[in-house]
Amino acid sequence: MAVISNKSTMLGTRFSFSIHHSSIAMSLSFHSHSPSSLSPSSLRIARSFLGTVMTDFFQPRLGNWHLTRRGGRLISFKGCVKFVHTTCRISIPGTSPGNDVKPPSNNSFRDKKAVPDADPPSIKDVNLLYQFFDQSTKLMVLTGAGISTECGIPDYRSPNGAYSTGFRPITHQEFLRSSRARRRYWARSYAGWRRFTAAQPSAAHRALATLEKAGRIDFMITQNVDRLHHRAGSNPLELHGTVYTVICIDCGHSFSRSLFQDQLKELNPKWAEAIENLDHGDPGSDKSFGMKQRPDGDIEIDEKFWEEDFVLPTCQKCNGVLKPEVVFFGDNVPKDRADMAMEASKRCDALLVLGSSLMTFSAFRLVRAAHEAGAATAIVNIGETRADDFVPLKINARLGEILPRVLNTGSITVPAVQL
Repeated sequence: MAVISNKSTMLGTRFSFSIHHSSIAMSLSFHSHSPSSLSPSSLRIARSFLGTVMTDFFQPRLGNWHLTRRGGRLISFKGCVKFVHTTCRISIPGTSPGNDVKPPSNNSFRDKKAVPDADPPSIKDVNLLYQFFDQSTKLMVLTGAGISTECGIPDYRSPNGAYSTGFRPITHQEFLRSSRARRRYWARSYAGWRRFTAAQPSAAHRALATLEKAGRIDFMITQNVDRLHHRAGSNPLELHGTVYTVICIDCGHSFSRSLFQDQLKELNPKWAEAIENLDHGDPGSDKSFGMKQRPDGDIEIDEKFWEEDFVLPTCQKCNGVLKPEVVFFGDNVPKDRADMAMEASKRCDALLVLGSSLMTFSAFRLVRAAHEAGAATAIVNIGETRADDFVPLKINARLGEILPRVLNTGSITVPAVQL
């Protein structure tokens, strides 16, 4: 039996369905712009929606189902549907809840020093951000390090960030001119790789992936190099590259970081064995051997571990110097990538910045260009940003707390129904 109830939302009517079966129970939500009364079109949507879910789950031919409207009226319908895609939440008795996107409790962040302090988002903040999503048709999202701090990866500029401890990241010029600097970088990166890649996407990453799949995000750009967006199911333009690819600076040959890790291990067996046994501790915290996790995946490690005998592989094509496919400080974003990002900024009707201070010009220029082109702009970030003077909507909140709440506020996750 299927029971439907209607509830007003910010945009119209929210219909909630409950389906009960001897072996499974499903609770579904569907949102419509129709009036609060159940119109004939609403009932057709309900038949199509329920029929699809039941068909996908049980596969047999649909029999007769009953739709009960609150107020006592009983309506029968049969299933033959055209609607083949939607977003719903399913719970099966005796199983885990699966991958529901839920706001994590505040306690889940308190042990992670990488996450800056912030008050929980207010209802007003959630509603303002929801309206920003809903009123856009070509939304561009730009994410920064703040979305990954909740995964245990530190940022640079927050009060708990890497800069607060005196850390200075390697520059492009330093990497090119100094073999010693390259050994230091790769030794630290090798040592931190296993912990860095163990980080899991946050609730914010998963919420954005859901919105992207639902067609509510037209284009996504990230400044991060950690590929957590990809692991959550998104496909952003990586403005500053990624540590998951290694490239030769002489001939341009590129290959996977996992293969490079194997090469480092083979060339440095004793060193690699010692690193395997080290306890890196929590990201950003001081542990044995002075190790600290860094934003780009490397760790701070005592000089004695790499100064004398750490051996680096060279390019197998030309014997050239290898570097991560990352835009280091002092380097420029590749022109084709920068042009693609700028084009997206100028064509969007809204740009949302998530977890970035916009202190790097390569990111700031995109927000400025969107603003000058007439797009609506908003920022969710803990602390000041470079664009605060001209962006009208600024929310100070943790992304893992506000984005799942926005996702569950109204109809933004449900694609259009085709009858």
